[in-house]
Amino acid sequence: MESSTKYSLLTKSNVDVNDDDDDQVMGLKISSGQHEQPVQVIKGGWKSSIYIIGVEVAERFAFYGTSGNLITYLTDVLGESTAKAAQNVNIWSGVATLLPLLGAMIADSYLGRFNTILISSFIYIMGLVTLTLSVSTLIPIKFQYWMFFFSLYLVAIGEGGHKPCVQTFGAEQFDERIPEEKKAKSSFFNWWYFGLCSGSLVGMLVVFYIQENVGWMIGFGLPALAMVFALIIFMLGSRFYRRHVPKGSPLVRMMQVFVAAYRKRHLCVLKDGYALAEEENRDDAASASKGQIFASTNQFKCLDKATIKDRMDTSSDTKSDWRLCSVTQVEQVKLLLRLVPIWLSCLSFGVVFAQGGTFFTKQGSSMDRRIVHDFRIPSASLQVISGLVIISTVVIYDRMLVPIARNWTGIQSGITMLQRIGIGIFFATLSMVVAALIEAKRVQVVKQYGLIDKPDTTIPMSVCWLLPQYVLAGVADVFTIVGLQEFFYDQMPDEMKSMGAAVYLSVMGVGSFLSSLIISIVQFASLRNGDEWLGNNLNRAHLDYYYWLLAGLCTLGLGVYIAVSRCYMYKKTVPDLLTR
Repeated sequence: MESSTKYSLLTKSNVDVNDDDDDQVMGLKISSGQHEQPVQVIKGGWKSSIYIIGVEVAERFAFYGTSGNLITYLTDVLGESTAKAAQNVNIWSGVATLLPLLGAMIADSYLGRFNTILISSFIYIMGLVTLTLSVSTLIPIKFQYWMFFFSLYLVAIGEGGHKPCVQTFGAEQFDERIPEEKKAKSSFFNWWYFGLCSGSLVGMLVVFYIQENVGWMIGFGLPALAMVFALIIFMLGSRFYRRHVPKGSPLVRMMQVFVAAYRKRHLCVLKDGYALAEEENRDDAASASKGQIFASTNQFKCLDKATIKDRMDTSSDTKSDWRLCSVTQVEQVKLLLRLVPIWLSCLSFGVVFAQGGTFFTKQGSSMDRRIVHDFRIPSASLQVISGLVIISTVVIYDRMLVPIARNWTGIQSGITMLQRIGIGIFFATLSMVVAALIEAKRVQVVKQYGLIDKPDTTIPMSVCWLLPQYVLAGVADVFTIVGLQEFFYDQMPDEMKSMGAAVYLSVMGVGSFLSSLIISIVQFASLRNGDEWLGNNLNRAHLDYYYWLLAGLCTLGLGVYIAVSRCYMYKKTVPDLLTR
């Protein structure tokens, strides 16, 4: 009997789909003769997240290919001083890593992560194309400077929408209600960072060499092509993605808690017959937090007044969200308040992180960079060392250290997220100590060969001396950056997951701004004393003093971090408590 097979999309009425999960599966009708059978394409999991990791690889190639060698372009082509160029790089980097807060807010509240990624990708590509044109001979010289910075900040806007959403979009492909997927999510963050560093590594190896040896136009054109490729990869995986629908601004829900608590500031919790408002409609509560009902905690008790039913609430036929809030809603606000001290105590790491693309690079530019015969590597390519360390350390950490630690501690991720962050801050401090010692050695060689007043002369000291500080910086990144990613994603309320990724990035952004501020203060103070620390002539400067200053600040930051992390209370939901 002849049979023909044809396919047609099923509507939602044909497939049992949960709206909150926004189509976990996609159904197809396969009709063969008189029999029709639905075929389901499973969404989410590693099948969809692998596309998103691919997007991140291409995007990081584009971003680091653009940003990693900026200080060289600003000093060698645009003629800026070393300190001024470092400040410009830090300010731009700060903007690029703070804009994700705005992008995450728009994604979580209105557009959704998929649409935000799509729109920001086009802005990103537009910025990279105009950046490429700005360094070409097609643009008059008098306009090149302004067009260059305009394009650079256009890239920052695209990054602001792209960066927080891609990571969160990848993580939400794993359903925490399924034990296997919950375990896979923790591993996802490690492999996500592996892909991130792989893209960055290739970008620095290829693009930096082309920029310094072939031309800046081709050097900036390659990142533009990579971003186009990232957009193509993202669209190829669209049929497998789980997409969550935004449910309005979470900031409004936060403000409702503060307003309601202020209105009832004269009331006492659990006193004079006033009862705490219960989760009267568990379906509504689940809808608000995607199934998570938060347990009441004893911190910030003043906010619990927002949950008290007074006579006005009891007598009114309609509930006012600005007078009465649920326990879960109040606990979400408490959760965000508990995150603030952790965020503040990690800023010292953000300051250290900013040095890799600025003064580390300038250090290397003065040293002997020959590795094979007369082949000289670009000084910015030394950041590749950190990338290689990260790639190898992530594999060792995920496949060896985590299973060993898991058997010892009983924790699914081996060690807690806060412990992982703290270890990374320690290694960051150590990297500054080593950087100061190596810089002192470099200056000693300069004096030995009488090159103090010859800043353009290559110092007879191998650039390999800088490897230890780059290695330690890479180890610090594996622990702190991956830890921050997982921590802020995990601890944020579910409807603010993109904001969690943006908050982690803001640590680096504010750290860059602080680095720029510290440079200004150091320059002012050292010039006033007639002994410039960060002058254009690094041979006469005191870069090692600057590194010792950062090491001291990072040590102080580590001490504060240990204190606040010991007091931190991880979020607890009702299901979590019932399983204990």
